[in-house]
Amino acid sequence: MINWRMARYRLEYLVFRTLVCIVRSLPMRESVALAKGLAFIIHYCLPRKLTRYKVAAENLRTAFGDELSEKEIEQTIYRMWVHLFRMVVEIIQLPRKLHRGNIFNVLDFDYPPELITALCSGRPVILLSGHYGNWEVAVSVFGLFGFPMGVVARELDNPFLNEWFEKFRQHTGHRAMAKKGGYDDMVATIERRGHLALLGDQDAGKRGLFVNFFGKPASTFKSIALLALEYRAYICVGYARRLPDDFERNQWVKFEMGCEQLIDSTQCVSNDPVGEITQQFTTALENAVRKSPEQYFWVHRRWKSEPRVRAKKKRQPEPLPEKKAA
Repeated sequence: MINWRMARYRLEYLVFRTLVCIVRSLPMRESVALAKGLAFIIHYCLPRKLTRYKVAAENLRTAFGDELSEKEIEQTIYRMWVHLFRMVVEIIQLPRKLHRGNIFNVLDFDYPPELITALCSGRPVILLSGHYGNWEVAVSVFGLFGFPMGVVARELDNPFLNEWFEKFRQHTGHRAMAKKGGYDDMVATIERRGHLALLGDQDAGKRGLFVNFFGKPASTFKSIALLALEYRAYICVGYARRLPDDFERNQWVKFEMGCEQLIDSTQCVSNDPVGEITQQFTTALENAVRKSPEQYFWVHRRWKSEPRVRAKKKRQPEPLPEKKAA
């Protein structure tokens, strides 16, 4: 019998590898034009139900309220798709375009000196980001600088694509870890005073810890704060956002790689340290997203879960005392 699922996976992988060959052969200007063309098709030609336009628009309204008009919301979503397709192009080109010899030509750095101290302190560091900018570039740079990490990511359903992305993340010395079922591996890395890289901006379900993200409670994984507190780890909330193109001066894309906040878990003196640290890194992610909202992945349902509201029992009115007969 034909295994139709594996046949589909092989076909998807064939299409992807064909795209890889095309993108690697394109000059940068043409690859940007390709990304914009694909974004135009996704945004303007396909049914909006398929592209989750309603989800993205509602997320932007929740985040920015009256700051954005409906026209600005639509333009932000279109630019988000351009960004995502450009990110795919950059991931494909990255092993050839970014190396130790040109790091400072590709990246502008905005980080405190304390970050280097933390990475060399012998204590574990959790590099935390969100679906913002090109998070794969940020992780690769740490590998090129000699700071290998355990990169935590969700395994792709397609095993061939999953293997390709694992090899991509490992090419600068990192080790891939499965998000689902990989908690023991994460703990083992932290116990060895190693470093972890992960994304911390997805909905954590009803059992997650609710902290404010753009002013609205969002379910967030508390395991990040628990790991940091138990193993005295630093949390670096970082990002790599794309800067405006200048192909006359730059041979490739230009990024700003920044550390929005460096959190030292040993300095937390709150009565609720897990809640305090979780709110700190969530606020830091929000501040980073505000710099370039079009580079954030607005189509995932960040506010999907809602806090449980305990229903108050209605007090029964007390019966009036009976009047005694005269």
